[in-house]
Parts: sequence; structure tokens; C-alpha cells
Amino acid sequence: MKSEKVIIGSRGSKLALWQANFVQAELKTIGIESEIVVIKTKGDQIQHLSFDKLEGKGFFTKEIEDALLADQIDLAVHSMKDMPTTAVPGLTLAGVSYREDPEDLLLVHKTALEKIPLKVKKSAVIGTSSSRRKAMLLSLRPDLEVKDLRGNVPTRIEKLRTGAYDGIILAAAGIKRLQLDLSDLELVPLNRKEFVPAPAQGVLAFQTRTEDLPIRRIVQKLHHSNVSACTNVERKVLRMMDGGCQMPLGVYCEQDQMGNFHVYAAMSKKEGDLTRAKVSSSTSFGLAETVFNKLK
Repeated sequence: MKSEKVIIGSRGSKLALWQANFVQAELKTIGIESEIVVIKTKGDQIQHLSFDKLEGKGFFTKEIEDALLADQIDLAVHSMKDMPTTAVPGLTLAGVSYREDPEDLLLVHKTALEKIPLKVKKSAVIGTSSSRRKAMLLSLRPDLEVKDLRGNVPTRIEKLRTGAYDGIILAAAGIKRLQLDLSDLELVPLNRKEFVPAPAQGVLAFQTRTEDLPIRRIVQKLHHSNVSACTNVERKVLRMMDGGCQMPLGVYCEQDQMGNFHVYAAMSKKEGDLTRAKVSSSTSFGLAETVFNKLK
């Protein structure tokens, strides 16, 4: 940190800026001033391809990480589920935020409602570019037609409202953080133990330069160790599967009041066919390996 202010790097979407502003407010509570710099990523610039067609991993993080390595920013704020599981040399995951609701939500246009599972009519067109969400959805309702959906959260919702889709799937965390008025749509919560979220969904990741000890000490004051105990398990399963955020894999870990860990995982090896795993343990040691072996 060369100046008195911490320079925060963020994507430019409304949700990313909410996240950066949240961190800015958190820093202010501990007496640290900051400034937000917006950086465009490959994932923001290429809107015509679904996630699984984009090359490589980290297409929502790489340009921000490059700015961090180049000393242009001090702190990167990411949606943790977008972060590759392999660390970038010279960079460190210095802390994580609280966890917002990790579930996915199915938003249904009122004209497509029907009193059957998921509340959406037969053969409805559902928008998502996530291979995980597509696999989970078709395992529950094979009659549905899934079409690619890109854009930021408000753009996706607008496409639903204009009738391009009968329903779309979004993360509950983003909807809650943006406090959007969705009273004209039907919101169907998708149970996290059945419709398993992406690893670390609902959590923000704080990334710094490894050598920048002053910033790392600051970030430690924002860190939620109870959250990282669970996200470490989720992301380790993803890493063992050698997957990125486009992999059809859901992993969700939670701790009960006694401190025991419960992991729910689901992976698609072929369309409409899910392999599931549920593992409970009093310790996180070896937990990811057990889940991995059950899925494999």
C-alpha cells in the first residue's frame, strides 16, 4: 500500500459494485479509507458465449488479478464462486466475507405458473448459462427446455419480464444484496441440499499481493473464519475434480450448532444424470477427500 487509501479493484456490474461498496464500508468501520477502481474482465466483455464455451478458468477474475500484480490496486473483491481454485503466484486469498443465502432461486413469469413441482409449466423455457444449474434442473424436470442466458442480474431479469424466457435461475445472494423489486414475478427457492449451490456461493473473497503484509493485516480484521472453514471444503472438492466455475458440480458445506460439518454434493457426468453425495463429520480433516471419492 503506497498511499493512505486502500485501492479496491472490482468488476463494473451493479452486483460487483455493491460488493466493493460493502467492503469499502467495512473498511471504514475499522478506520481505513478506500477508493474503488472498476476493471473490465473477459467474462464481462464476451456476452455472446455461454460460460462453458469461454476458454480457460478465471474469466471474471484474471484482469483484476493482473491489476493487483501490477500494483495498480491493493485489494481485489471477487464473488468467491468465480475464483479459480489454483492460487496465482504472488497473490493470496487473504480473507472471506459473511455468507449470504447460498441457495439458487427460480424466477418464474406469472404467465408460466402451474401447480406442479418448481411451479413452472410443462416444457417451459428456462434461462441459465450455468452447466451446474442446467444439470440440476433437468434432473428434477427433464421436460424443461434450457437456453443460455448471459448479462448482469438486472439484464437477466429484464429478459424474463419481456417474455424471452418462462423462468430464469439466479443466486439468491445477488437478488438480496441488490434489494430488487420482484413482486411481478414468482420466486421459487431451490433447496440447497437438493439443488446444490456452486462451491462458495454467497461469499465474497478478498485477494491481495502475498508480499503486502500491511493490507493482509487489514483484511484479517474483515475475515470470517467460520465461513472459510466451510468454503475451504467446498473449493477443495472442486479443485480435486479439476473444475472451474463452469463445471456441473454443486458442493455445499454447513456447520451445525455442535460444530459438526455436513456436506451435500451433486455432479453431472451426463445430461439428466446426477451423482450425489452426503457426508457428515465432526472435523473438516479429510472431508473433501471423502466427498470426492463418493462423487468419483
